[in-house]
Formats: sequence, structure tokens, C-alpha cells
Amino acid sequence: MQRKRYTPGRTGSTARTAVVLTLGLGLGIGLTGCSAGTPADDITVDAKAGPAAPVAPPGRYRTLFEPCGAVPQATLKDLLPGAAALADPERDKAYRGVAAVTYDTDRRVGCTWKADTPDLSHRLVLDIERVVSYDTAVSDDDRAQEVYVRKQLAAGIPLPPTAPPTTAPPTATPTSPGTAPATGQTPGKTPGTTPTGSAPTGKPPADATTGTTPPAGTGSATAPATGATPAGPTSTGLEPRVLDSLGDIAYVDDALSTVGANGHQRAISVVFRTSNVIVTVSYQEQTTGSAEAPDSGELQEKARNLARLLAERLEE
Repeated sequence: MQRKRYTPGRTGSTARTAVVLTLGLGLGIGLTGCSAGTPADDITVDAKAGPAAPVAPPGRYRTLFEPCGAVPQATLKDLLPGAAALADPERDKAYRGVAAVTYDTDRRVGCTWKADTPDLSHRLVLDIERVVSYDTAVSDDDRAQEVYVRKQLAAGIPLPPTAPPTTAPPTATPTSPGTAPATGQTPGKTPGTTPTGSAPTGKPPADATTGTTPPAGTGSATAPATGATPAGPTSTGLEPRVLDSLGDIAYVDDALSTVGANGHQRAISVVFRTSNVIVTVSYQEQTTGSAEAPDSGELQEKARNLARLLAERLEE
């Protein structure tokens, strides 16, 4: 039997190896071509995108203080005079106050104190809110101002007027010759004549009912005898109003109501804003069986003094 001649490089394994190498080389060249792509330097930036919008600054305050411990006991004794007549356990409880239940004490806190006697009761409530704006274009302070303005308008206290913008005086425009009337002359009229149906210059008009001209300085016969206007209610300086020198902006509200047959309740609210924090001090006094209403000036002064203490606490 004749054997087949051996030829180097013709074995099956060697041929298969050559095929594999050839395919691998071709695949590598293809991948290199695909990965070349566009150079990074050739990528164009969209000019319409523009610069990034500025982010509004955050508020000054990130946390809030504990409200029940923020009022000194000497101040509480002045605001809650009825607590002095209570037994020691009840008096201590009245001075401790009751903290308001809130979901986030970094955003809102509050505390309530009260002391009741048979003829008189007092109630003090603190509400402190830290306003946060979730709009990057609106600062925390601006958002807090919006919240404050809504509170003030809801209390029926108008916002202080803003100064009108100053404008330059108008500049006289030159006119072409022959188009402007002469000084003191009405267009289309001859100098020295009076338009039909009008009174001569410098004289009072004739009375419409009698046809006569009233004497100088007396006015028309149909005018009222005196020009005085009815006087409004006299201001006491204690009505609801905007307050100065308290936070960035502040107001006080004062409301009196009747309770039962002879009782009265006066509620004072002092609200002020400092940066992105809004503080509300609510102070109430209620009488029973007394015809005399609680004194407005005294209650307002006590509430304002406490508001000043809290404003100083925010400055620490």
C-alpha cells in the first residue's frame, strides 16, 4: 500500500491554528477601527446651553433652640401671675410648660404655659418656625418673608408703603417755528378775548342758580358753610400695627372678645421675622365675672418684652 507523502505545514492542527490567527488579527483590526471614533477635541459644545443659573443663598439658621427653656422663670412669673397661688407641684408644672408636638424640631418648635385662678387666667404660646425654600432660585429669607406677609395680611394689618421710584424731570422738547401758540394765548383764539361759555380769567364763576357772581372769597352759594371733614376715631397708639426695632420686620395684633355674661378675653400676638426664622408670641388674659376688660397696654408691653428676649436669643 502506497503511503501519502508527508508535507510540512499541511497537518490539520497546523492549518487550524493558522485560520484562528488570521481571524483574530482581522477582528482586532476591526475593533481598533471602531474604537477610534471622533477625537475628544472635535466634540462641539452647544452654545445655547449658557452658564448655569445662580443658586440662591441659604438662610442664616439651620437649627432652632428649645422653646420651653428659652423663657426665664422671672419672665414667666410676670406673665403668669396666677401661678404664684398654686401649690408647689402645680406651680412647677406651670413654669415648665408643655412642648408642642412637631415632626421636625429643626423646622418648627413651640411651647405652651398657662395658669388659671377662679377669676383670672393667663395663657402663653410660643411658635418658632424655620422656613426653607426648596426652589434654588428663591432664598430662604425671601420665602420666609412671603410666609410673614401672609400672616400680617391675615391679621388685617397693611404692609408699610414703599417709596416710589425717583424719576428725572421731563425735558422740554423744542417745537418748530409757527406751531406753538404765544405765551398765555389759547390756540385759535385772538389775544384778549374770552372763550364763549367761560368766565373771564381772574374772576369767580357766576352762581348757576341765581346768575350772580358771589363775592370774592365766599365760594359758590351751594358750597357747604365750612370745609371741615368729620374727625375719625382717636388713635391710642395701641391698635394693631407694624413694630420697629424688632427683628427684620414685626407687627403686633390686639383682639378683645367677650366670654360668657361678664367675662372678657384679650389676645395679643407679636410676630417677627429674623432671616429665615419666624417667631410668634401669643399672650392671652381672660377675666370671669368682671366688667373691666384686660388692659391692652400692659399686655402688649409684656408680650413685646418677651419677643425682644427671643430676638436676642436668635442673635447669640
